Amino acid sequence: MKLLVTGGAGFIGSNFIHYWLEHHPDDRIINLDLLTYAGNLDNLKDIENNPHYTFVKGDICDASLVNVLVKGLDLIVHFAAESHVDRSIENSADFVRTNVEGTRTLLEAAKNNGLIRFHHISTDEVYGALALNDAKFTERTPYSPRSPYSASKAASDHLVRAYFHTYGLPVTISNCSNNYGPYQYPEKLIPLFITNLIEGKKVPVYGAGKNIRDWIHVDDHNRGVDFIIQKGKIGETYCLGGDSEKTNLEITKLILSLMGAGEDRIEYVTDRLGHDLRYAIDYSKAKMELGWEPQIDFAAGLASTVEWYKNNAVWWQKLKK
Repeated sequence: MKLLVTGGAGFIGSNFIHYWLEHHPDDRIINLDLLTYAGNLDNLKDIENNPHYTFVKGDICDASLVNVLVKGLDLIVHFAAESHVDRSIENSADFVRTNVEGTRTLLEAAKNNGLIRFHHISTDEVYGALALNDAKFTERTPYSPRSPYSASKAASDHLVRAYFHTYGLPVTISNCSNNYGPYQYPEKLIPLFITNLIEGKKVPVYGAGKNIRDWIHVDDHNRGVDFIIQKGKIGETYCLGGDSEKTNLEITKLILSLMGAGEDRIEYVTDRLGHDLRYAIDYSKAKMELGWEPQIDFAAGLASTVEWYKNNAVWWQKLKK
């Protein structure tokens, strides 16, 4: 197959390209990425000379460029997004432009060039927030986004479904829980805390650290995307979760333990505006229909992630500067 991967220089997208070329070595990938602050070609340095891989620097909102790149494609896998909640609270404009208008531009190109198969990467945050005893999110959970980031992702999900129902575009969507693993930009919780500790700094925990997230290793996520592309039903959504609900304080203490640091390294800071209490994913549909479930144990995955950041200081130090 010939694929266009958007946002392929980012955290999840670059890991997806590595995964796909390993498991589908005969396929060809075009990576379209604007290389904003979170896009980093160092993530793909080991494959930059692979004849099955091509990088194009460009904007998913550039309709002329996108329409050229989609010629002859079999598949679009759409990762490109502004994704940091704190940044969306400070300024939502880039989130609406990239996540909504960028998705619409890609959908139009897919529609106008032979109804190209389209897989859209989304988030569990579109479903809102859960109380401690609420059932986990499923594909049937009503949308209730609570930040500019999640609102923009919800809008993009709705556009993808609209192009399926209106134009017959062959689409699938995956809504995933919090990812962790190598190449994650060090503004996010796990890499920020690991790198801060390496640098001798404290780790900033919002509020009392009681907010709960479900964590999935990026490799499990990308394997799930592969399963959806290969086996998923057109027009359907699949939730991908890691079955690893942890409070932020639990995550913090696990990282401290793995790095031999004490709890005196914790700095409790003012909580984020509108900070949702809990997200959790029920992935039973993906398990039942696709035969997918997460394989990487969280403790083992976190330990390997800590080691990756220890061994790749050159990669993250220049980003933090």
